[in-house]
Amino acid sequence: MAIERVNVLGAGISILNLRTALDAIAAAVREKRKGYICVTGVHGVMEAQDDAAFKKILNGAFLCTPDGMPMVWAGKLNGHREMSRVYGPDLMLEVCAWSETSGAKHFFYGGADGVAEQLAHKLREKFPKLQVAGTFTPPFRALNEVELKQLSEKISATKPDILWVGLSTPKQEKFMAEFLPKLDVPLMVGVGAAFDFHSGRTKQAPRWMQRSGLEWFFRLCSEPRRLGKRYLRNNPLFVAKFFAQLARWKNYPSP
Repeated sequence: MAIERVNVLGAGISILNLRTALDAIAAAVREKRKGYICVTGVHGVMEAQDDAAFKKILNGAFLCTPDGMPMVWAGKLNGHREMSRVYGPDLMLEVCAWSETSGAKHFFYGGADGVAEQLAHKLREKFPKLQVAGTFTPPFRALNEVELKQLSEKISATKPDILWVGLSTPKQEKFMAEFLPKLDVPLMVGVGAAFDFHSGRTKQAPRWMQRSGLEWFFRLCSEPRRLGKRYLRNNPLFVAKFFAQLARWKNYPSP
């Protein structure tokens, strides 16, 4: 059954909370249903404003979870009180905890050198029964034919149920949309910075900042050069565009 979505600037954000997201993932794994999951906040929605192909990828996802609090607030303003944040790092932990009893197997693709392996190690420490099928650290460019063959053979040999993709938006979403039909794995989940957070490479914002929608400020202070342009441009522009949508001054076609 398709999960209802709320229209946020033309991007369909799934009406979910952590529990219902986990239920949907568990059902997809049991049924070996092919699909990819986009964990989406303001950055993803704003990237989609100037990239019609990327917007199509978001709207074609099995789930497009409300990763940022503005997505949750957008849902609640549209009457969806049950909606709450489905944050990539939290979703990863919930799914790993569930898979200790379900037996689902995981493959980690992405991150800088050594990050995927460290992530797998840290998650195994936290979840001793976790089944890790493998890891793969891609280069900072498109895969060549040899690398794609190596990845495909590794996945075919280990048969994971979930491929976690830790690149960045929109790179990870474009990877999933392109390679889901080419790789022998039912479900892909793009979780970006979760690889760095759970491997211990990068510090997470305090919970109170996450809950109040200020995680972006914490990350901006931590990495001003890399994230300055993204947050200082995208956030005010998103607020203006969403207010125009809410006031019906601007119409965004439903996904």
